Amino acid sequence: MDVENQTWVTSFILVGFPGTCALRAMVFLVFLMAYILTMAENIIIILLVQQNQPLHKPMYFFLANLSFLETWYISVTVPKLLFSFWSVNNSISFTHCMIQLYFFIALMCTECVLLAAMAYDRYVAICYPLHYPTIMTHELCFCLALGSWVIGFGISLAKIYFISRLSFCGPNVINHFFCDISPVLNLSCTDMSIAELVDFVLALIIFLFPLSITVLSYGCILATVIRMPTGKQKAFSTCASHLVVVTIFYSATIFMYARPRAIHAFNMNKVISIFYAIITPAFNPFIYCLRNQEVKEALKKLAYCQVTQSD
Repeated sequence: MDVENQTWVTSFILVGFPGTCALRAMVFLVFLMAYILTMAENIIIILLVQQNQPLHKPMYFFLANLSFLETWYISVTVPKLLFSFWSVNNSISFTHCMIQLYFFIALMCTECVLLAAMAYDRYVAICYPLHYPTIMTHELCFCLALGSWVIGFGISLAKIYFISRLSFCGPNVINHFFCDISPVLNLSCTDMSIAELVDFVLALIIFLFPLSITVLSYGCILATVIRMPTGKQKAFSTCASHLVVVTIFYSATIFMYARPRAIHAFNMNKVISIFYAIITPAFNPFIYCLRNQEVKEALKKLAYCQVTQSD
């Protein structure tokens, strides 16, 4: 990424989580376990969906996409964070910072659109159950998933283009554990009004449009479920897990990115970032699997096959 008038600062220092050696070791273990758990959970879900015929449905196709996304999402930040606990020099070059920021934003934007596609899938399944197989075809599911990735990475490219053209000539210390939009923008020593405006407008677009689709879908779902004479709980239980994930994801991201420059409590930023960058990806598979009978049956089948093979 070319930087206009070459930046004066060529690297940044990530503060991360300073403290005593004992505290850092404990935090390191917590993040390491969270990373291993998240990777294992999501890889298992991908394999379950791929290898079990009953799970070859649109809902699980999108779920496998979400799991694939979150293995990369957590890998953008956590490995670098884990390395920083034992590294004397916690610096990151300008180029690597922009790359990390690009992929983090891209995966977050992709998840926004993907969650909207999952909401639309549930809307069709509940509101038009007889037409569901003809509407949610393999081709449409593939296009919705592919479109989520293209839109997410395209919007991130536009954001990073303007951010990377800023000049950084002052302090290069980022009080965060990864290169995030707000801390990076606050270090710029040139006029950032265009970059900030582009970031704000694109953030509104990528959050509000998918969120509107999700809210409208669940509004229609709720209206349909209320009119059902029987089976209301079973119908809505298929959406409950997705609704929980959507609520958690949007609550954290809108709080963080509605006004990037308006947030100055960076220690609070780190706490919120831990929540949506590490904790949420770790708990999403639990939220989906513990409430889904078909996934639990596939897990039991997988466990039984492993025990049989070991015997």
